Amino acid sequence: MEKSGLSGAAFLSEQTEGLAEPHGSPSLAVAVERSMRNNRKITKAIPQWESWREQAYAIKRDAIARLPELLEQLERNITARGATVLYARDAAEANQYMLDIAKEHQVKTVVKAKSMVSEEMELNHVFARNGIESLETDLGEYLVQLTGKRPTHIVTPALHLSAAEVGRLFAEKLGEPYTDKHETLTAIARKHLREKFIHADMGVSGANFGIADTGSLCLIENEGNIGLSISVPKVHVALMGIEKVIPKLAQLPLFLNLLPRNGTGQKLTSYAHLVHGATPGRKFYLIIIDNGRSKVLHDREVGGRPLFCIRCGGCMNACPVYRRAGGWAYGWVYPGPIGAILSPHLLGIDVAGALPFASSLCGACAEVCPVKIDIPHELVHLRHRAVTEPSPKKSLIEKAMWTGYAMIMAPEWRYRLAMKGLKLGMPIVKCLPYHPWYLGAWTRGRTLPKVPRTPQEGSFRAWWKKHYMEFESAKS
Repeated sequence: MEKSGLSGAAFLSEQTEGLAEPHGSPSLAVAVERSMRNNRKITKAIPQWESWREQAYAIKRDAIARLPELLEQLERNITARGATVLYARDAAEANQYMLDIAKEHQVKTVVKAKSMVSEEMELNHVFARNGIESLETDLGEYLVQLTGKRPTHIVTPALHLSAAEVGRLFAEKLGEPYTDKHETLTAIARKHLREKFIHADMGVSGANFGIADTGSLCLIENEGNIGLSISVPKVHVALMGIEKVIPKLAQLPLFLNLLPRNGTGQKLTSYAHLVHGATPGRKFYLIIIDNGRSKVLHDREVGGRPLFCIRCGGCMNACPVYRRAGGWAYGWVYPGPIGAILSPHLLGIDVAGALPFASSLCGACAEVCPVKIDIPHELVHLRHRAVTEPSPKKSLIEKAMWTGYAMIMAPEWRYRLAMKGLKLGMPIVKCLPYHPWYLGAWTRGRTLPKVPRTPQEGSFRAWWKKHYMEFESAKS
């Protein structure tokens, strides 16, 4: 059985690209900012937007609460129309299913539509190790595959690449004349991909939603590559996480309104495909994957809420940490705030317990989430688990440091005393040469803050004492 090569989130490692170099891709920061402004403009223009969010939250809460029942209903209805449904406990089992299917149908070439579950499985690498050519057909995923790196965003995988960088990539990898014109670059990609669709033995896709009462899958896209991937080859395999199921087809339009507006700033995506089963003369497989998702359900404190996510990427666009660090810094498939609350469950606190600390808790992610996941509270809960659950990776020094921090910060008098000591000690620390023992990579890429010499220069306590009455008067 093939095993996934994913080792989990090395978020605090100096080798992790994005944090080792404090300044991430300029193209990423610009693109994310533009996307966020556009999305907020569109959603604010919709009077019923908040009502839609409330409805979506209620539907997902109901679906996750009835997950076994709905998955059985989906399986029963879609199997009745010729589909083969397989359940995979983890990425390794799902990969073995894929290899078995490929062997049965003598598959040598695969065209693959965008699928985050396949990224969890590292499916392209599994195929490559077994002599099967697998080509990404989503334009962003295709670009990332050419670079040999992972996506940096769950909706727009190549968001970090500028047009000039794509032009150089096509010149190097495809032998095409250099250009930075968007239309020409798209035409080049289309030319190279078109023949692959025609001759592929198998098409692989994800699934945005599984609909229990009709036994259907919904896949949405803008480029047409999903339509070709699932209809041209003789074999279609869809990969779906267990959390993607919703109870009724009548609920689908709500999500088709929410997801594109919050993801790409569109009223609707260009194409929405409904797959009801196998078509005559073709084989259709649906692999439903757990891969750690059940761990979210077992955490009673979170109530399955991280599984409400519909993968719009809005929380990433709003997150100041993601913009600074970039997607690769999170060390695994899901970056940004959703990765910080999902990866620790899927990979385990031992592996990804540092990710919940990669947040300022500003709350921007919760404000934009279309299904109203309270991400900041999920982060705080996971931080608590990370520091309280026993782990062989926690050093005695780290444990002693946090115990001391809690002792100092709890009583007010100790906090005041510590702040006075900090004022005296900071000038000394600034004079010391860089050494990883006491401040690690922080002193290499960041400047320590200036400590005010007097309360009037910047003490928040002094400022609050002076202006407190003004705030009380304003409130009354």
